[in-house]
Amino acid sequence: MAGWFATVTDLTTGAEVLRRRRFGMIEAADGRFRRVVLRLVPRLVSVPEIALLGRWQHGRRRGDRCRLYYSQPWGYGNFLAVRYVVSTRGTRFVTVCRALEALDAIARLKGTDALLCDVANRRISPAMLRRFGWEPHCPSRWHRHYIKRFYGEYPHVGWVGQTDLDRPRAAGHTGPLCAS
Repeated sequence: MAGWFATVTDLTTGAEVLRRRRFGMIEAADGRFRRVVLRLVPRLVSVPEIALLGRWQHGRRRGDRCRLYYSQPWGYGNFLAVRYVVSTRGTRFVTVCRALEALDAIARLKGTDALLCDVANRRISPAMLRRFGWEPHCPSRWHRHYIKRFYGEYPHVGWVGQTDLDRPRAAGHTGPLCAS
């Protein structure tokens, strides 16, 4: 699992590499988790890319697929940031749920304190974000910042084996252990 990209298709057996790597893309399709593609650098996103290409790509890509890009920012190892989410026109709610559950499972195995995101899409309502455990954070005129706090209390993800995820992320880890 060396090189620029590594792929994890089972979160339990790939737990060690997921703990070590800071940047990744979670892919869910047809209502199921498919894989995590780990990267050595984060996925960079630009406003023109979102404004000019996002809607065009979403409308033309077929199928039921969601890709969620995340990063563990340097200097902020206790947090994961949702960088970017891409879906196809036929993406179902259950597929988005699988991607978010995989993110929760990765946060659990890393011992992450919280998830952070800046929600640019106005069609994603505050009520929907609350349903998934997100709350407003750092109010701003131009951005909608949200946070999902864990601090040792992680949601149970039934389709992920929990045994390897319950270990501390590294020797000497003093943060909260995962809830059982």
